Amino acid sequence: MNYTLSKSGNKDQKGSFKMAVKRLLPFMSKEKKSLAIAFVAIIINSSSNLIGPVIISYTVDNFIKNKDFHGVLIYSSILFVIYFAGLIASYIQTKTMGGVGRRVLFSLRNTIFNKLQELPVSFFNQNKAGDLISRINSDTDKLNMFFSQALVQLVGNFFLILGAGIFLLTLNIRLGSAAIFPAFCVLVLTQFISAWVKRKTLKSLQSLGGMSAEIQESLENFKVIVAFNRLDYFRKKFNEANENNYTASIGAGVATNIFIPIYGLASNLAILIVIAYGVTLISAGSLSIGLLIGFLLYVNSFYNPLRQLASLWASMQLALAALERISEVLSLKTNMEIISGKKTASDLVMEFKNVAFSYPEGKSVLHNINLELKKGHTYAFVGPTGGGKTTTASLMARLYDPTEGMVLLNGKDIRAYESAERSKHIGFILQEPFLFTGTVRDNILYGNEEYLHYSNDELRTELEKHNLSKLLARFDKGLDTPVATSGDSISLGQKQLIAFIRAVLREPDILILDEATANIDTVTEQLLEEILTKLPKETTKVIIAHRLNTIDNADQICFVNGGEIILAGSMEHALEMLLHGKKKS
Repeated sequence: MNYTLSKSGNKDQKGSFKMAVKRLLPFMSKEKKSLAIAFVAIIINSSSNLIGPVIISYTVDNFIKNKDFHGVLIYSSILFVIYFAGLIASYIQTKTMGGVGRRVLFSLRNTIFNKLQELPVSFFNQNKAGDLISRINSDTDKLNMFFSQALVQLVGNFFLILGAGIFLLTLNIRLGSAAIFPAFCVLVLTQFISAWVKRKTLKSLQSLGGMSAEIQESLENFKVIVAFNRLDYFRKKFNEANENNYTASIGAGVATNIFIPIYGLASNLAILIVIAYGVTLISAGSLSIGLLIGFLLYVNSFYNPLRQLASLWASMQLALAALERISEVLSLKTNMEIISGKKTASDLVMEFKNVAFSYPEGKSVLHNINLELKKGHTYAFVGPTGGGKTTTASLMARLYDPTEGMVLLNGKDIRAYESAERSKHIGFILQEPFLFTGTVRDNILYGNEEYLHYSNDELRTELEKHNLSKLLARFDKGLDTPVATSGDSISLGQKQLIAFIRAVLREPDILILDEATANIDTVTEQLLEEILTKLPKETTKVIIAHRLNTIDNADQICFVNGGEIILAGSMEHALEMLLHGKKKS
């Protein structure tokens, strides 16, 4: 299954936007109370701004014109109370929506991260970590800014525009229609070019994700870059990504800010139209000076929000583009679902039945494999690099599912096991183990709930029972030795030992060692072999190795190459096949 996230805009933009909004609604449904409070506050704030021009117009025509300063004072006080109420409402709506934005951000990031944990290994092979980090951090932050800041202004401005438009048309429909006409023209233009603006904004976000991916990849391999003196290559790759981001950002900036001068021009045209037409109506006795002032104030109340919307357009487009990128991740579903299956009696710990496998958009790696692994036996897999040894081990641990055929674990389809149950049966030690920042204790107990409540003394006793205490002695501070995922707090060989202890302590039915001794000295390797021989008799060991001395005691040697797994028989045959890449005759 192809899990590659899109690098360009969606062709079906309306459909993708609707789906993105639909996926966001569950996060907003938890905020109904806060949204209701914010909505009421927005109505109060907008109403205070809309009532003001009516009071000012009435005051001019009835009190200022007649020099009634007592009336001016009274209505000025009323106006002050109304504007003060609007100020309080504005504070409430800003504070409330700020909380909504932070809570939605928290929930959204958790959901995305949990979604990523559900996806199979193939997803992470097909997508760069930097781009995923950008979607979790940068894209969600843009949504947060939109909810906590832009959305309040957007809704408030919408009510102001709607209310001011109604007042303009109610006071004088001809003058009101003339005042609104420039806005109508601008809105038509906005609708016409909005798709272009959205494409530019999405491209900018994608280029930012690409730059994050490039930085993350370069920093991960910085030692290699320095060792080979290829800092020039590092700089070149970063400059290319930075240049792409710069160009895309400029394009997005131009696209999103193009509305600001256009809306400003429409506002100025509307004021000129109202003044010119209003003076004509005053001369004809159809309009008072107070009403003309009120009209100008309403024109300002109508077009100022439009200009603010133009400045908010950039934030809104960024939020919409970010929402689509986030929605793309949330829409993914794993192709490694848990199926129903019954366990049948079997003396085999694992069986491959007509298994075939190929990577997405890649060549076929395994063809029609039939393989039986008996309990308590040791199996060695040898073969040239790229022959399919690690792929076979990955199928055993269900890091991937076969393209065809079936893998059985203890007589039951491996797809029928829950992840936690499957991991108890299978231990997997990789050539380059991944550890978490913490201590040796934290790492050897990762995913092993049985010993989490043990004290250090109890845990050391348990390690001694499993013949692992000698490995622990290789660490200066024992269980409290600090471990860092980045840096050199411990050697690669010590990391391998931690992974070994972690796997053996689980007492799995199958223990898979994928070049697990490649980074370990000869003395430690002999110690590991001694521990392996003392594992429970029922434990099946699968050893993948290039060095044949590591598989001397294997019950069965399998040669993996060309999509086939062939029983090699003796060590001499295995050596011959490894040297010549030929099948056993």
